[in-house]
Amino acid sequence: MEGVDHLANERNKAQFDVDSMKIVWAGSRHAFEVSDRISKLVASDPAFRKDNRAMLERKELFKNTLRKTAHAWKTIIDLRLSEEEASRLRFYIDEPAYTDLHWGMFIPAIKGQGTDEQQQKWLPLAYKMQIIGCYAQTELGHGSNVQGLETTATFDPQTDEFIIHSPTLTSSKWWPGGLGKVSTHAVAYARLVTDGQDHGVHGFIVQLRSLEDHSPLPGITVGDIGMKFGNGAYNTMDNGVLRFDHVRIPRDQMLMRCVIFNTCPSIAIMLSRYF
Repeated sequence: MEGVDHLANERNKAQFDVDSMKIVWAGSRHAFEVSDRISKLVASDPAFRKDNRAMLERKELFKNTLRKTAHAWKTIIDLRLSEEEASRLRFYIDEPAYTDLHWGMFIPAIKGQGTDEQQQKWLPLAYKMQIIGCYAQTELGHGSNVQGLETTATFDPQTDEFIIHSPTLTSSKWWPGGLGKVSTHAVAYARLVTDGQDHGVHGFIVQLRSLEDHSPLPGITVGDIGMKFGNGAYNTMDNGVLRFDHVRIPRDQMLMRCVIFNTCPSIAIMLSRYF
């Protein structure tokens, strides 16, 4: 038995042109046409159905989301959707997934904070989803208080590497979406330490899992935090926990746009001896 379409009745009573309002709401006629076309595409595809979502247990919710995100990626490739169209498609699926953080946080962080060389290396891999990224900032003891983050990235001039480390329990990365089971890489935020001096929080690209068998790399402890209460929708997402045990990464995996362009002069001066 179908429900009553109350919205249609309200639209018929409107004292303004509903179609014009749709365009205003979308921002432009082009944006509306893209949004309308992609919404109909999602609504007509049985693979994107969500009417049984409230009845699924958490494990099945996550598996169902994996199927939908895989189908969405195939649809994007098969139909050769633009970046704008692909973004709309993921929006209309209306189900939090690991791809949200990959496209919404991991890639923008590299685009905004990476040098031209770093973007040329990492973005093609991310755009093709040959690597899958998350945004590892929030810690068990530090959420919006970014200045309080405890994870450290200590520079070793002998090996030209950073050593990423979780020195305390509260420095454990906690909550990043896509981290628990899926992500192979993270943009991780840590306190930059050189010669014993703390230079504050900076971003680093860190590989978490093997690209061969998806197992955690040495020094990486990672897992799913489990059920979320009070926001059941996010039980489709593998929000995770992450700890580093003296994980070494090359120096060029620190996001360096501010250093190269001298918008962080103290860091530029400090690292200049190593370039």
